[in-house]
Amino acid sequence: MRNPERLLRAVCLAPLALMAGCSLAPAYNKPTLATPASYKEMPGGWTSASPSADAPVAAWWTSFGDSTLNQLEERVEKGNPSLAIALARYDEAKGALRQTQADLLPQIAAGGSAQRDRVSRNRPLTTGQAATYNEYQAGASLAWEIDLFGRIRNGVKAGRAEAQASAADVAGVRLALQTQLAAAYFQMRGLDAREGLLRQTVEAYQRAFDLTGTRHEGGIASGLDTSRARAQLTIAQAELAGISAQRAAFEHAIAVLIGEPASSFSLPADARLPGPPSFPTATPSILLQRRPDIDAAERRVYAANARIGVARAAFFPAISLGGAGGYQTTGPNLLSAASSFWALGPASLSQTVFDGGKRAAGVRIARASFEEAAASYRQTVLTAFKEVEDDLANGRDLVKQEDAMRNAVDAADTTRELALTRYRDGAADYLDVVTAQTAALDAERSLLDLHTRQLTTAVDTARALGGFVQLPREAYDDRDAHPNMRR
Repeated sequence: MRNPERLLRAVCLAPLALMAGCSLAPAYNKPTLATPASYKEMPGGWTSASPSADAPVAAWWTSFGDSTLNQLEERVEKGNPSLAIALARYDEAKGALRQTQADLLPQIAAGGSAQRDRVSRNRPLTTGQAATYNEYQAGASLAWEIDLFGRIRNGVKAGRAEAQASAADVAGVRLALQTQLAAAYFQMRGLDAREGLLRQTVEAYQRAFDLTGTRHEGGIASGLDTSRARAQLTIAQAELAGISAQRAAFEHAIAVLIGEPASSFSLPADARLPGPPSFPTATPSILLQRRPDIDAAERRVYAANARIGVARAAFFPAISLGGAGGYQTTGPNLLSAASSFWALGPASLSQTVFDGGKRAAGVRIARASFEEAAASYRQTVLTAFKEVEDDLANGRDLVKQEDAMRNAVDAADTTRELALTRYRDGAADYLDVVTAQTAALDAERSLLDLHTRQLTTAVDTARALGGFVQLPREAYDDRDAHPNMRR
């Protein structure tokens, strides 16, 4: 052949044209689900917002206005092992994608050798003489699978979608950890507030007990009044003593979430509780873009769709091209033109004729995986709407319960003061005082519990709404992690 370089160029460029060949994956249609126009349980006082598609990740916890919580949330990003695991899995997914992408390109190997050989005088077809010589060789080889039917390209699409799903998983883990921390923090603060209430109650009961003792010594009150006062006081003291262990459990949970040993972590008590904020809920259609778990589920549907194309490609021939070239000599003139060699090939085409239904089963498996992923996506969306509606309903009703309980606390406080005054004046039995004090403590304790539940419900609402997290499209770039993936 007069011009082997032209032939080599033509053979190498031909696959590039073939790369634009057919793809055997079905046309992808995102799973659809009827989306309501608005939330049924939306409180009238909450505002609606529509964040833009490239909105940055919002530090939703700052809405509570608690500086200690803000500092703890920042430490989750740096120290939590679960988040580190999710980030490592994202890196694994990116690495797997790059491995798959590499199959689109030729695989080139280069090498060389130097050896001294001796051939036998008695070898077959011999001339009757032995020979000893040096052999030097340097060259390269090329192997390239021509992706005519899209097997590799669909594998790349699936790998890219899996990396995107892994990026959303990281965001989901981060959001879950943030909300777990905030919930544990407010439950701990609720116990701090209850501890303060019980301390005040113990002091009040102690004064009442002292009063009954004085009246008993003066012959005004019976021993029954003293016994009742002592029993009420010790019950309150016992409840106060039990607060410490409950608070410690939440403090230990916070330590784990920020990646610190529970033995070396502590937070001072603070009985102040912030008011629950009103989060912008946006529209239900925006929820589908905010929630990381929905985003991850949709990307896995896309990956499963691409893998159908990979399975279908197994029915068509696999075409590959090879080549080699270099220099070979027995003397010192290794890099001279006379020592060069090259070979185009082997070019191969392989096609399975009979496999007992293995390839057909592979397509069925791929289709079933797609149906599974699509159903999982729909289930994730339905669960997301349920969680939002649950939290909106709880938040609305807790506000009403707290308002009613405040009125109950005011009434119970008035009753308690009247009962104690009547007891001092001798117009009432101490049983009336005990009853009034117990009712007042129960009402105040219930009010604190309701306020703590409002805070934890607000935290869960932030989680259900996606934490105001909208993953920009940059998160889907397989070359670099989204800036929010690592701070």
